[in-house]
Amino acid sequence: VQLQASGGGRVQAGGFLRLSCAASGRTFSNYAMGWFRQAPGKEREFVAAINWSGGSTSYTDSVKGRFTISRDNAKNTVTLQMNSLKPEDTAVYYCATRDSPWRATMADEYVYWGQGTKVTVSS
Repeated sequence: VQLQASGGGRVQAGGFLRLSCAASGRTFSNYAMGWFRQAPGKEREFVAAINWSGGSTSYTDSVKGRFTISRDNAKNTVTLQMNSLKPEDTAVYYCATRDSPWRATMADEYVYWGQGTKVTVSS
């Protein structure tokens, strides 16, 4: 299984970015996907997750109302739309998938990880 994340960059506070993760190597639509992030000097933290169909999602409290996770099973991609970005959103963002159709919030529940894409939000 390979996951390729893209879409990171530098943006001013209040701006937006759209992260994408392209998956290959197995039937994408059978498995849940998640986004995590790791800021400098901090542990990796959960951001958002989506179940196999896209019908169920979850978010960490700090991004609720600003970030939206979605998936396109026909294109084997998962997307994280990030609006109203804040400097504290600065991190490397990772997409991940687990061996289950159901979403999860713990990093150790995910088996495969992408390489990460860097997001920098300036004030």
